[in-house]
Order: sequence, then structure tokens, then C-alpha cells
Amino acid sequence: MSSAYKEKELKLNNGPKLPGRPGGFGKHHRGPVVKPKNFSATLRRLWHYFGNEKQRLMLIFIFILFDAGLILVGPYLIGKAIDAMGTTTGTVDFDLLQVIVIALLVAYVGNGILTFFQGWMMAGVSQRIVRGLRQELFAKLQKLPVAFFDTRTHGELMSRLTNDIDNVSSSISQSTTQLMNGVIVLVGSFVMMLILSPLLTVASLITIPLVFLLTKTITKRTSLLFKGQQEKLGMLNGHIEETISGLHVVKAFNREEKVIEQFEQLNIELRKVGLKAQIWSGFLMPIMNIISNLGFAVVAIVGGILAVKSFITVGVIASFLTYSRQFSRPLNDLANIYNILLSGVAGAERVFEILDEQEDPVDPPTAIPLTNPNGHVVFENVSFGYREDVPILKNISFESKAGTSTALIGPTGAGKTTIVNLLTRFYDVTSGRILIDGRDIRDYTRDSLRKSFGIVLQDTYLFSGTIKENIKYGRPDASDDEVMQAAKLANADVFINRLENRYETILSENGGNLSQGQRQLIAIARVILARPAFLILDEATSSVDTRTEHHIQDALQHVMEGRTSFIIAHRLNTIRDADKIMVIDHGELVEQGIHDELMSQKGRYNKMVMSQI
Repeated sequence: MSSAYKEKELKLNNGPKLPGRPGGFGKHHRGPVVKPKNFSATLRRLWHYFGNEKQRLMLIFIFILFDAGLILVGPYLIGKAIDAMGTTTGTVDFDLLQVIVIALLVAYVGNGILTFFQGWMMAGVSQRIVRGLRQELFAKLQKLPVAFFDTRTHGELMSRLTNDIDNVSSSISQSTTQLMNGVIVLVGSFVMMLILSPLLTVASLITIPLVFLLTKTITKRTSLLFKGQQEKLGMLNGHIEETISGLHVVKAFNREEKVIEQFEQLNIELRKVGLKAQIWSGFLMPIMNIISNLGFAVVAIVGGILAVKSFITVGVIASFLTYSRQFSRPLNDLANIYNILLSGVAGAERVFEILDEQEDPVDPPTAIPLTNPNGHVVFENVSFGYREDVPILKNISFESKAGTSTALIGPTGAGKTTIVNLLTRFYDVTSGRILIDGRDIRDYTRDSLRKSFGIVLQDTYLFSGTIKENIKYGRPDASDDEVMQAAKLANADVFINRLENRYETILSENGGNLSQGQRQLIAIARVILARPAFLILDEATSSVDTRTEHHIQDALQHVMEGRTSFIIAHRLNTIRDADKIMVIDHGELVEQGIHDELMSQKGRYNKMVMSQI
């Protein structure tokens, strides 16, 4: 069983993670949950993303001003209409009543039109902001070091790209216009209430302390619950992703019931925290309505007393009651908006955690591109540990001359893959240095260094798309003739031409509609077409049958010609013809030489060969 499959099984068992190397290319472990930033700092940072939308936001704000004006004029006209019906004088002023009705109709229709345009424009603003945020997050993932992905699952990262950003989107689209509109209507209604009756205004304000107390109590709980909900959702997505990816292992070890139990447990935890979040947030509006109705009753009682004593008219009471509703409604809305913001900020915090991660160090100004390398590689006293307290490589020194092949063998966890990880600068050495063509690899730009390497892994990854697109992945500008020539050199053209659509055949995710050997041959064709100066073969033939292995080895001979190659293998028959064989054990270089020399020494290599025979 491959090390990748073992690791998947270890995850499914929730087993302990041993210290040391993450396990080579493409291996992942679940990392600790990072503590979130505070609410206000995240909200301020989120506001910066509105910078490119200032003009549209200004236009929306103008619409909101006119809309708020129409909302505020409505209650005043209603009061005048009631007074025009003769509630005080006993005579109806039909001319004035007609004008007021027309004005009310215009106000309500205008309010509807402006509300529509606000929502339409704000939807566009929110989607553009979220598109930029999602683009920035995806671009950030491409710049993060391999060490970052060694401590996180695919599903957890996918959750941040999808669910968390969707929460940000819904929060922006729902809360921004409501916030601006609510503040304007709140201030405007308060001013109109003071104009109509200062005494009634004082009576209506008795409910405000209750509103703030309620909002503070509920949002204190919901902020933690919404954050917990997003974290649980990320964990659930991670479990789904790794279970689907390792489905063959799950079935092979009859772990279906176990993974269902684990899913059920995570699902229950998500349900519990989600239920609490929704219940607590659901408390807000009903109780706010009760408080609002209480204030409405107080205003009605006090207004009735003042009207009886002829301090105000019935029309003023009607207008004031509507203004008091409009005054309390924004308070309710603001509390609800804050509740929505909590969910959005909970998602934004998790997105910003990724955006704040340390990227690969920027190349120094003195860095030079690695162009036309000869391929001479030297390790000088190289030591390295993925963790400071767990050394993986200890004082490794060797030389690989240009155009030669170097085989790395040894038990699992010995440090073989770590050597090539250091060579490609997925990690930097703890001490010592690595030279290419006599120069420290840290003096070269990372891009040019990595472009010089072609890698064929044990677990080949193919992307969704055509076979031709996958072969051209390293050289998108390659011609069709070059693609076919690379496939011929890789011994892949035979099976490709047997397919119905040949090079235009659409591959499913990771080439699931091809065999392991066929995927490997396409990966080799991809490397041939990329024309790298160095070649890394990491257990490239360990997962295929002997017949397919011969095809792959034949293809690899074409790739290795004239290139400095590093071969990691457990099958010793695949590396016996290497120009240099190095035996790595517990991070130390214990033997090196050619096959015959090492066999004659009767040492570690000899024992490994004899045990396989």
C-alpha cells in the first residue's frame, strides 16, 4: 500500500499524527484551528474592499436619500389628510384631500421604484466585491508554501472559498443598503417627531434602552455561534473531501460504517451549533416587535390624552404613530443587520486568516534566473527538519554531475522525498547549502528554478479536460505535432489512438477513466514536452504491473537522456543502472556508489537487494 493511502487511512481512523515530515508531495494533515480576529478589525478591513465601488455607492446613497425623503413625507401627508376630513372642523376639504392622495400615490410608487434600483445596483456591487475577494483568496493559495497545505485538508480550504465567501456576499447585499436607509430614516423620523410633538417624542423614547439591551445580549451569543458554525462546516467539508478521495481505501478496509459514523458526528455537531445560532438570532425580531408594540401603545395613550386636551390634532397623532413606527423599525432593522453582519464577518475572518498567511519569501533583488542549466548538483552539509525539534536530514553531502542519474533508496520516512523537496525549494535548508552549477539555489529566482524541474510522482494528477490539454500543461504554447511527438516518446500514443476521440478525449477528475499506467504515461509525456533540465521520479512505477512498468521505464529512458535525474524507488531493479545509488536511513547518507560497488561491500544496500530477491 502506498504512503498516500496509508495516510488517508490514518486520517479516517482519526489516529495520531507522528512528528516529522509531512510525507512528500501532495500529502495533507489537519492543522489546528487558528483563533479569529476581532469583529471590529475584520469589519473595517472588509470595508476597504468597497474602495473601487465608490461611485456606485454614491449613486445608491443618492437613491436612498430620495427614497428616505419619500418615506418620511408619507406619514406627514396622512396626518394632513385626516385633518382635511374635518375631524376637528367638521367640514371636509375635498380639494386639499385630492392633492394629498395624489402626492401619497406618487410617494409610494416612487418609493417602490427607488427600492428596486437600490437592490439591483447593490446586488452588482456585492457580487463584484465578492468576486474580487474570491479571486484574491484563490491567487493567495497559489503563492503559499507547500508547508501551509501540509497542515490543512482540501475540504477545509474549499469551505473558505465557497461557504465563507458566500456568507460575505449575502451580508454585503443585505446589510449595506438597509444600514444606510435605516440611519437616514431613523434620524429623519426623530426630527419629524420633535417637530410634531416634543412631549410625544419623549414618551416614545422609553423603549430605546430595551432595544440596546436586547441587541447586546443576543448578538454576544450569536457572534460566537456563527463562528463555530463556519468552523464545523469546514470540518464537515474536509471529511467529505477526504472520504470521497479515499473511497477505494474506505471500501477496501470495510470502513463505510465508520466514516458514516464520523460524518454523522460532525453533522450532529454542525446541527447543534447551527440550531443554537438560528434560535438565538431568531429571538431578536419577535422580541423587538414586542418592544415596538409597547412603544406604539405608549404613544397612542399619551397622544389620546393630549388630543382630548386639544394640545394636538387627531391627524398629528396619526402622523406621529407612523413616525414612531418608522423610528422603531430602523432600530429593529439595525439590530437584525448586525445579526446578519455577524455571519458575514465570521466568514470574512476565516478568509482573512488565509490572506494573512506567510507567502513564499520574495526573491531578493540580487536573485538571478536559472537559464540553460548544465545540471550539476551539489549538497554541502545539508540538514533540515520540518519541525525544529525533529531533524529529518542530518549533514547530507553528495554530488550529482550534469546529465547523470542519482537513485535514492531507503525505508519509508528516511528522508528521500525531503531531499527533492529541498532541491526544488518547496522548503529551504536549515543549515548547509545546495548548489546548482556552482551557485546556491537560493540565489536563483524560485520560478526559474522550479521550471527547470520535471516531476513524475507515484500518484499522478491529471486535470479535468482533454488528454492534449493535460500533456500541454507545462507548455501551453506547444503545437499539436509536439504533443503527439511527446506522447510517442512516452509510449502513450498507442493507447491514446485507440480512444474514440484520441487526443481530444475528455478526462474525468484526475483521469479516473484511465488506468494507473495510462495516467503515468500521460504524466511522462507532459514532462517530455516541458523539456526540463532536471528530472525527479518519485516512485513513478510502484503502482503498476510489471508489463506496464517496462513501458514506463522505456519512456523514462527518453526523458532522462541528457538530464540530471533523481530517482526515488523501492523496487531496486528500477535503479540498478543509475550512475549513483545513495542509501538514506534515518536522515543520514549511509552508503553511495554504483550497484556493483555497493553489492561488493556487503552492507545495507546488499541486504536490501537480497531481501527483495
